Amino acid sequence: MLEIGVFHNGASDLPTIATPEGVVVNDGTLAEVHEGSQRTLINQIRQGILADRLGFNYFFMTEHHFQPEGAEFSPNPLLAETAIAARTRRIRLGQAANIAPWWHPIRIAEQAAMLDVISGGRLEFGIGRGYQPREAEVFGWPFSTIQDQERNRAFYQEAYEIIIKAWTLPSFSHHGQFYTIPPVFTRWHHKQTMAYFNMPKAGLRLDQVLQIGAPDPYGGSNPVTQNATILRELQVFPQPLQKPHPQIWEPLTTERSIKWAAQRGINGYFIAEVTSRLRKNVELYFEESEKHGWPDRLNRGRPKYGWDAEKRRGIATARYIHLLLPGRNPERELKRFRAGLELQWDYYGPFGFAAVLAEEGEPPVDLNKKVSADSLLQKKIALFGTPADVCAEIMKIKEHCGYDDFMFHTWFEAGGFEGPEVEDQMQCFAEEVKPLLARACGGQVQNPDVAPNLDPGNGAK
Repeated sequence: MLEIGVFHNGASDLPTIATPEGVVVNDGTLAEVHEGSQRTLINQIRQGILADRLGFNYFFMTEHHFQPEGAEFSPNPLLAETAIAARTRRIRLGQAANIAPWWHPIRIAEQAAMLDVISGGRLEFGIGRGYQPREAEVFGWPFSTIQDQERNRAFYQEAYEIIIKAWTLPSFSHHGQFYTIPPVFTRWHHKQTMAYFNMPKAGLRLDQVLQIGAPDPYGGSNPVTQNATILRELQVFPQPLQKPHPQIWEPLTTERSIKWAAQRGINGYFIAEVTSRLRKNVELYFEESEKHGWPDRLNRGRPKYGWDAEKRRGIATARYIHLLLPGRNPERELKRFRAGLELQWDYYGPFGFAAVLAEEGEPPVDLNKKVSADSLLQKKIALFGTPADVCAEIMKIKEHCGYDDFMFHTWFEAGGFEGPEVEDQMQCFAEEVKPLLARACGGQVQNPDVAPNLDPGNGAK
């Protein structure tokens, strides 16, 4: 079976231009870039709604900030996808990913759970560590800096533990290396809290939640702090509709991250991985999963290889796609697509992402060398052509990697393309490519209608 999604990274719709140094960037003033980001935000929401109407199974966004260069924009995917959720009924809403070290884990647990509730249980929750210093050092706590990878990783893993506790435990405390929740100095001599937890139906004894203290003459004028009563546990609301919690995803690159995700039943997301490397990484993920007894949030045992559509478990991949639409000039379309690709990779390249473009068994790619659009097209990271041509290349990924069911994400937006142009691509793919893929995969999963009743006056139950 086939499951298919749309990946949206938020490239600018401003025209691209190559500078005298040969670097491709936005061709706009800073004021125009600001206006462009507003259009991109609206386009993301429009295209998420369109993806639902066109029968895509998933809509995934990223989290990125502070980019005048034009490659990506997505400051709060949970907020944008909440807007999409309110206008859709079937599509599942994911992130690749929310960057956990940039959030307080309780705050992101709350926001993600809100999206799950509002959407009727359609959240696919993505987490990542981040890698760009301009973002990480602005948002990250001093002890989660990306410039100390081990400290960042430890912080990330603790944040993950706290999110799971917030989602699955009715009341909890946490004592870790980076967080103590609640803080040991949190005074809370509140009569309403004491009254609630003195009721047997609350399910917890008062002394589990509060450590009652004596009156404190230095506690100030506020009755809540006049006694040295300390909060011992916290209750986080809301919790997600999906139980025990939504499926978690992580964008993966290294062997270490692949194994960490596999050991916890976290789904893997590979975006720009050449097919030979993808095959090796899928093998590694499933080998590690087997060693640890096939971890799964619902204890459903071994999934199908590569992807299990019924369990929504396994590995997804994505490709840049630009279809040659009827009446369009092939040379002009390819030229624009190439420019959009180079805008992306003139940004990604300096971070070392060229490493994922090396075929399995090849020598490492020179990380200082410019990644050209030609190389992306040659390696089939970017697919350009007729619907039949693009379908054939996508199916080669499934066959080479040995997927049972197939989870594939399309990446239509690129620098220099306006919203309506991207939507034309989505429409053509849905009408001409998706049916071919579904036929080759034995059918496409049809998402159920699970939207909650948000109409006023009718009740929410």
